[in-house]
Amino acid sequence: MAPINVALIGYAFMGRAHSNAYRQTSAFFSPRRPARMKVICGRTATEVERARQTLGWEEGATDWREVVRRKDIDLVDVCTPGDSHAEIAIAAARAGKHVFCEKPLANSLKDAERMLAAVEKAGVAHMICHNYRRAPAVMLARQLISEGAIGEIRHYRGTYLQDWMSDPAAPFNWRLDRNKAGSGALGDIASHSIDLARFLVGEITEVSADLTTFVKTRPVAGKPRTRADVTVDDAAMALVHFANGATGTIEATRMANGRKNYNRFEINGRLGSVVFNLERMNELEVYFDNDPPHLRGFRTIMVTEQSHPFIGHWWPPGHVIGYEHTFVHTVYDLLEAIADGKTPSPNFSDGVENQRILTAMERAAKSRRWEVVR
Repeated sequence: MAPINVALIGYAFMGRAHSNAYRQTSAFFSPRRPARMKVICGRTATEVERARQTLGWEEGATDWREVVRRKDIDLVDVCTPGDSHAEIAIAAARAGKHVFCEKPLANSLKDAERMLAAVEKAGVAHMICHNYRRAPAVMLARQLISEGAIGEIRHYRGTYLQDWMSDPAAPFNWRLDRNKAGSGALGDIASHSIDLARFLVGEITEVSADLTTFVKTRPVAGKPRTRADVTVDDAAMALVHFANGATGTIEATRMANGRKNYNRFEINGRLGSVVFNLERMNELEVYFDNDPPHLRGFRTIMVTEQSHPFIGHWWPPGHVIGYEHTFVHTVYDLLEAIADGKTPSPNFSDGVENQRILTAMERAAKSRRWEVVR
């Protein structure tokens, strides 16, 4: 089958992660329609050319509108700040391109719904990059829950902690500008906890939330004595109710000193529990009530056996994988879905539902009441 010609819009942190994934899929997964890294696009010609050479793309470009109209492009990958997701994705869909987009899907529910309508009208494949779903330990947790191994779910605790903005002297950047980012810790990292909650437990129906900004202004790099207003949250906390009767908490902050990328969940069921921590991503903690009393307690499963999800494509048991592999798994599933003429998961429908929850949390933080997700 013919390769899938990819255009990547954006070349920073996520652009590098996506580029690596496209390079690795063919080497380790042999997709039926391998990715061809056709063109990388950004605003600054010199930076684009540096990224093109470093990341392995055939061409560089600075006009994304021209790129998405090209007849030789099959898939447009959107790795830009959130304020441009809708415009690029909608234009790509109208041009008949499949669309892969970083999270959160958009800066507003209205834009997310417009994006979903555009890809559905165009009949193209679409996917949102919630890559943590494809950590093998997370997939194993889902399998155990689906099999009923921990019984009826009662609690979900999602915690995502980072500390890269804890220093008040850290300079202002686009992630602190609501017009660019949409929100702060809420959309940046709590969105992952929300997606994992939906993936593992089920739909969230109502929320109560609090958003806090600790540092109100920050210095502007290169401009002495100039400060910019921080217009997003530094920390987000929420209580959530699920459609199946489970209850949960979601906490996200970029100001938890000592926590670098602490993306953790604990799920308690009637018969047991599962625990995952991204900083130990090859491990899944499990507890089963039906174990003999003298053996009862949390045990740690090393999720590196050939029978575990995705691992058979990598290394022998015990040879761990890392953060970047979650993107490879995601891209592989995207390429296979396109080859099958299907839409992968999570897709823009998931992105819209996640955005509804984020929006409800913002409403709840203002109203100081429980808000229905709608």
